[in-house]
Amino acid sequence: MDGFTLFPPPSFWDNWLSFWRFEDINVLWVLMGSILLGMSASVIGGFAFLRKRSLIGDALAHAALPGVMMAFLLFQTRDPLIIFIGALCSSFIGFFLIDWLPKNTKIKADTALAITLSFFFAIGLMLLSYIQGLEVSNKSGLDNILFGQAAAMTEEDIQLLTYVTLFTLITVVLFFQKFRLIAFNQDFARTIGMAVHRYELLLALLIVMSVVVGLQLVGVVLMAAILLTPIAAARFWSNQLSHILIIASMLGALSAIISTQLSYLAPAMPTGPWMVVSLSVLFILSLLFAPKKGLVKRYFEFQALRQQVAEENILRTLYKLLERKEFMHNHFTQADIQSFRNMPSSCLQSTLKQLGKKGLIKASTQGVQLTQSGLERATQLTRRHRLWENYLNQQAKLLPEQVHQQAERIEHILTDAQEAQLQRELSNSQSDPHGNAIPTTHKADKTQDAISSTSNTRGGENFD
Repeated sequence: MDGFTLFPPPSFWDNWLSFWRFEDINVLWVLMGSILLGMSASVIGGFAFLRKRSLIGDALAHAALPGVMMAFLLFQTRDPLIIFIGALCSSFIGFFLIDWLPKNTKIKADTALAITLSFFFAIGLMLLSYIQGLEVSNKSGLDNILFGQAAAMTEEDIQLLTYVTLFTLITVVLFFQKFRLIAFNQDFARTIGMAVHRYELLLALLIVMSVVVGLQLVGVVLMAAILLTPIAAARFWSNQLSHILIIASMLGALSAIISTQLSYLAPAMPTGPWMVVSLSVLFILSLLFAPKKGLVKRYFEFQALRQQVAEENILRTLYKLLERKEFMHNHFTQADIQSFRNMPSSCLQSTLKQLGKKGLIKASTQGVQLTQSGLERATQLTRRHRLWENYLNQQAKLLPEQVHQQAERIEHILTDAQEAQLQRELSNSQSDPHGNAIPTTHKADKTQDAISSTSNTRGGENFD
C-alpha cells in the first residue's frame, strides 16, 4: 500500500480554493458561461422534448457549422456577434428544411432530420478544410467548434451568452402558457384562435439561439445532451411543467459548476464533455432516487403493493371460507386457506404474520380467525370484487366465467367513491354473476354478532 492515500493531496485543496477565489478571471468567465448555457438550454430544450422533437437540437447544432464558416469567410473575423449571426442563419435554414420536407414530400420527419443534419455537417466540414488551407489570420481555433473549448471564451462571448440567456428565459416566462399549450395540444390551441405558427416560430428561434450560443462551450457534437438530459432527469422529480423546467435549469446550472471545477482541477479535461458526463450522472441519480418516480421508490412501492395484494387476498379467502361455513365457524387452518388460494406455505405464513401484526386476524391452536376490523376489511373487499364482476357482466357484456380474474385485480384499488358509484349504476344488485350474495356495509357487524352468538351457545369457546 506504499504511495496510497485515502485523501486528496494538499495541492488538490489549494487548487480547489484557488478556483473559488477566482484568481484567474478566465475561470469566472467559463463558470458564468457554463451556468448560463446550462440554465437556458435546459429550459428551452424542455419544450423540444415535450413536443417529441428531441433530436432537433442536435440537427440544428450541426446545421450551424456551415454558417460559422461562411461568416468567417465573408468577414475574415471571429467576432462573437458575426459568428453568432452566421450560425443563426444557417441553423434557421436547417430548421425550415426539417419542417418543410415532411409537410411537402413523402419523406418522414426522422429522415428529414437525418438528411439535414448530415448535409449541413458535411458542408461545414468542407468549408472548414478549405479555410485551413487559406493564408488568413484568426483561422486557428475554428475547429474547436466541433467539440467546444470553454477556455477560449472571452468577455465578449460571455456578454453575448448573457443576452441570449436573459432573452430566452424572459420570453419563456412571458409566453409560458402559450408554449405549454402548443407542446401538449396544438389542435386545441388552433380551435381557440391562437396563432400557433407564430409561437412555433418564436419557440424555434429560442431553440436555435440557445444551440448556436452554446457551440463555443460544448461544441456541435455534444449540444443535444445539454438540451435534453436536464429535462429528462427533471421529469423524475415532478409532474408539473413549471416545476420540471425549474428543476431542469437547476440541474443544468449544477452540472456547469461541477464540470467547470473538474476541468480546472484537471486541465487536460475540457469543460464541455465534463458537463455532459455530470449531467448523465445527475440523470442516473434522478432515475434511481427521485422521490416522485425514482426506480428505488417505485421498487419499494411495488413491494408494498405486492404485500398489500397478498394480505387482501388472504382476507377475502377467509371471508369466503366463513361464508361457506354460513358464518357459524371462524377458525381456519393453513390447509383450508390453501384449498381456496394457491400460494407457497412460506409466503402464506409471512402474510398471516403481517395480518396478525396489523390486528386483522388472530391465531390460536385451532387456526386463524378474523378480528372485527379484519372482518370489516374482508367484507369490503368481497363487496368490491362482486360489484366489479357485476359491472363487467352487465356493462361490458363479459361472460360470468370471464369476470373473476379482472375483478381480482381491480378490487385492491377501488375507492369508496367508486364503490358507491358502482352500487348506483348497478341499481344496488344483491348478487354477483355467479349467484353469490354481495355483502352490505352492515354485513360485518351482523356476521360478528352471529359468530359471537354461536360462541355463547357452545359454552363460551375461546377463539384465542
